Amino acid sequence: MTTDTRVVIVGGGIMGVSLAWHLTRRGWHDVVLLEKSELTAGSTWHAAGLCTHFAHNPTVMEMRAASVRLYRDILPGETGETVGFHPCGALRVTRSAERMAEFRHVQGLGEFVGHEFRILTPEELARVYPLARVDGLLGAIHEPNDGHVDPALATNALAAGARSRGAEIRRREPVEAIERTASGTWVVHTDPGTIRARHVVNAAGTWCREIGDMMGVDLPVVPMLHHYLVTAEVPEITARMAAGEPELPIIRDPEESWYLRQERDGFIVGPYEANPRPWGVDGIPPEFGMELLPPELDRVESIVAMAMERVPALSHAGVRTIVHGPITFTPDANPLVGPAFGLDDAWLLTGSSMGVMEGGGAGRFLADWMVDGTPPMDALAVDPRRFGGYADRDYRVAKATESFGLQFGVHYPFEERPAGRPRRVTPIYEAQAARGAVFGCAYGWERPNWFATGPESRSASHLESDDALHFASGADMRWDKTEDPGGDPRDAPLTFLRPAWRETVAAECRAVRDRAGLVDLSAFAKFEVCGADAAAFVERLGTNRPPQAVGRIGLTHVLTEAGGVASELTVTRLAADRYYLTSAAAAERHDEDILRRHAAAFSDVEVVNRTDHLGILGLAGPEARTVLGALTDADLDDNAFPWFSARAIRIGAVEARALRVSFVGELGWELHVAMTDLPALHEALCAAGEPVGLRPFGAYAMNSMRLEKGYRAWGVDLTTERTPIEAGLGHLVRTEGRVFTGRGALIARAANRNLWRMVLLSIEPHGEADPFYVHTVWNGGRAVGIVTSAAPGHRTGTVLALAYLRPEASEADACGAGGGLEVSILGRRSRARLLDAPPYDPTNERLRGATRPIERLPGDHLD
Repeated sequence: MTTDTRVVIVGGGIMGVSLAWHLTRRGWHDVVLLEKSELTAGSTWHAAGLCTHFAHNPTVMEMRAASVRLYRDILPGETGETVGFHPCGALRVTRSAERMAEFRHVQGLGEFVGHEFRILTPEELARVYPLARVDGLLGAIHEPNDGHVDPALATNALAAGARSRGAEIRRREPVEAIERTASGTWVVHTDPGTIRARHVVNAAGTWCREIGDMMGVDLPVVPMLHHYLVTAEVPEITARMAAGEPELPIIRDPEESWYLRQERDGFIVGPYEANPRPWGVDGIPPEFGMELLPPELDRVESIVAMAMERVPALSHAGVRTIVHGPITFTPDANPLVGPAFGLDDAWLLTGSSMGVMEGGGAGRFLADWMVDGTPPMDALAVDPRRFGGYADRDYRVAKATESFGLQFGVHYPFEERPAGRPRRVTPIYEAQAARGAVFGCAYGWERPNWFATGPESRSASHLESDDALHFASGADMRWDKTEDPGGDPRDAPLTFLRPAWRETVAAECRAVRDRAGLVDLSAFAKFEVCGADAAAFVERLGTNRPPQAVGRIGLTHVLTEAGGVASELTVTRLAADRYYLTSAAAAERHDEDILRRHAAAFSDVEVVNRTDHLGILGLAGPEARTVLGALTDADLDDNAFPWFSARAIRIGAVEARALRVSFVGELGWELHVAMTDLPALHEALCAAGEPVGLRPFGAYAMNSMRLEKGYRAWGVDLTTERTPIEAGLGHLVRTEGRVFTGRGALIARAANRNLWRMVLLSIEPHGEADPFYVHTVWNGGRAVGIVTSAAPGHRTGTVLALAYLRPEASEADACGAGGGLEVSILGRRSRARLLDAPPYDPTNERLRGATRPIERLPGDHLD
């Protein structure tokens, strides 16, 4: 038997069934869902059903909020089915000042997107949750619209709704093989027959890796074992029910790593241990379906004991049931929602450690993406292509274990979690470590964030230290760790407040401004495009006309069908039929997919990923020409080598592709060389730069300096939600006489004039903390915008932020009417001023080669 359909969904848990329901709701009725066992098999059936709005990313927060709306309001109304949603609210308690800062940050994000979070004192907490002891607590965050749902009822209600609109749901029909024909059709083989479809979706949850192998995609997902205990009757709850008291809110203690919710007349308590156990890493047992595993209470009993101390009523109950089963984790604990890398019309909807919490909204998110051809919100936090081939078996196991242990970890703004690292390193990794590099991770690459200085410089990655993991996931999380240890800033604890490395980064910025700096940019994604159709390929790629002359550089933005920014690419023309493209490190697989799909429309175009083969050093500052000139015979004069041009030059013994560009707003070059030549280039530049005081700098200094120029960054300031015009990049948009993806939508959105607007803000100092991202912008009592990125501007003595203002936020608002603009930073508002021009070198004289001194600011000094 052969069936033809538009979409095949593999997996009948909450994620897959939600997708089926939402696709049919959007008008795609030809949907077949295959489930190897029964609906909810795997992890959905034994989930605790918690639903929350709490998240650190707007997309994830909205995905979770959409699940709540679906279970609470939409499903019962449209299907007539009960789903057992309990709108009880939720609490997170803390004894940590840093955790309170995190709560205020999440509360601020909620204010912008429209979800309520309340900060409670211990006294207020006692009134909301009278069974809890509040001694030792600083406070709590209250999520009044949270709740819990019956996973089986919700899944079956979604299935009934999907069937009513034409979807076919087949139970007990395991997939045996998946293949793609030459015509582009997906063929899914099962024992009863074959299904041919345009789209295939892997929503297989616990079995997602097995289905991924059939599709031809390796998924960085690991099942982790999780316990929760269901208690017998609790007298205190029985008494509350008899008195007509409302259901207790869900309560979580992040420092002690447990959650507790009322279950009829008892409790469910769920611990997350610091040393969890992966399961089924190399394959799930074929017979596994709706089974549980034997309890291992010795792993969690100490955490349950702490929950009993916080809520003494818990200690009065016996244990009715122990649930011990697998839940899936990705390296960052966010789900995989979106296209599968390198495969057309193949989608992933899996890897969620919070399947019921995220499933309703995730199904809607992917349905909208499939139907509309573009994600409904910025997808970077969930896009499966955020991981690359570096995420092998050892990496995914290490990171999933870390993510489970940090399920309740504080999400610090500059946190670099150490498990599984280092994974991708350049040949100068050790040389940079010897100079004091403190490494961050960008798409698997070890990249310096900043450089410690002084004779005590040592390898600063901290990756070899058990202390980093111990602090991140072990007992030390149970107390406030904000005290200043003194000494080396590399040993300072993470914080939401002003970081210990701030002044070191400031010195790096001043060195670039006054002398010269060297930065490792090797993590950039790099591609070469060649062939007879290469020029036509690049012409139709993005919003800007590509460079016409060989040796010139341009910037273009690839759009979604809806006109939002999908990618930002620097384009260098190497020859009539050859181009070199670079983009953000995190965009490597994302952009390779874009380029290869774009190339399919041309008969003679080859796209080659050169990321692993080429290294890049950025040399910038008024002495950059002096440093480079000491190593090359090439003419570096502005006339011979102008801004936004590229040349092949020899630097000592190294052949380099030199690009006259700078993301920090100074005279400078990007020097692209074979990765094997990177050590020689690095050593030569460091030696040549010593007489002029060249200093290495990292990603934090670069972020500060690019904000002083108002430069937008892909993935934070530039996303699929906003057009280049809304991002203030209209000067890079050329529509006349050109054809490119999203052109019509871009023009229509611009004509509508109901546009968001990106602005550069100068913010009054907060006193204790610097802004970083997703802070709400206020005008009086109205939330009018959101900060996308922010940092101190160390060359100008300012605090800067790029922010989007809503369409209804007028020029009058920005200029001071109604009280003026303010930015909410950790619950405290700071006044903000709209800048008409970047505060640093607004006329680009320094970029173009002028070296006039920058006016000194009060308190400024050379290090």
